Amino acid sequence: MVIEAKGIVTRFGERTVHDGVSLQIRENEIYGILGESGSGKSVLMKEMIMLLEPNAGEMMVLGKDLGTISYKEAQQLRREWGVLFQFGALYSSMTIAENIEVQLKEYTDISKEMRDKLVRSKIALVGLDAHVGSLYPAELSGGMIKRAALARALAMEPKLLFLDEPTSGLDPVGARNFDALIVELRKMLGITVVMITHDLDSIFSIVDRMAVLADKRVVAEGPLENVLQSQHPFVEAFFKNDYTKEKYVDKLEKKRVEHV
Repeated sequence: MVIEAKGIVTRFGERTVHDGVSLQIRENEIYGILGESGSGKSVLMKEMIMLLEPNAGEMMVLGKDLGTISYKEAQQLRREWGVLFQFGALYSSMTIAENIEVQLKEYTDISKEMRDKLVRSKIALVGLDAHVGSLYPAELSGGMIKRAALARALAMEPKLLFLDEPTSGLDPVGARNFDALIVELRKMLGITVVMITHDLDSIFSIVDRMAVLADKRVVAEGPLENVLQSQHPFVEAFFKNDYTKEKYVDKLEKKRVEHV
């Protein structure tokens, strides 16, 4: 397993967010984390990338126990993932090229010339024109900011890519184009993708397996067909309506055609 959470408990003061959360994420899959508001989706992702530490339980990432990992091992492990936060989190005072270059300067000793080449390659990889590198975040559209932030997340050629609501704020066409980009990057780079999302189209079109958080735990996990069998009230409310059923049938038909 690329990531394995076992019995995660997370508290903030007297408030318990997670009370025994367990899940498994496999290599090279696109794994969705869904859940009701306040269920701790972003908190769980922050625990996976060592921005927060759970009160109890075990979090294993790429074979490392985050509860016992040494400082040196943690620094090395951070090079193995990239993160796209919900609103991009680009440095507003830096150009896009400078934003992408940050990790290369921090974690490598390669030359400026090589860093510039890598930055240009990442900008092209996410479908942006070369001139975007000289622009500042304030000069970009929402969709371009997402792609620029994705280029930064890919700067170190990670094994793991974390996405927090990657299609939020995008128009339907932009959201579907971004989904297609994620699928293509997974295919090209062989990465494992973990994404927090509420986007039904993303869930139906690109997510391989998912975990649904509610009542401070995982109430359903697996591929879509397994999750839809859950009778938990949140899963019922989120998935089981006419629109969802129609999308699910369409997805199965597309998969059948693709494998003929």
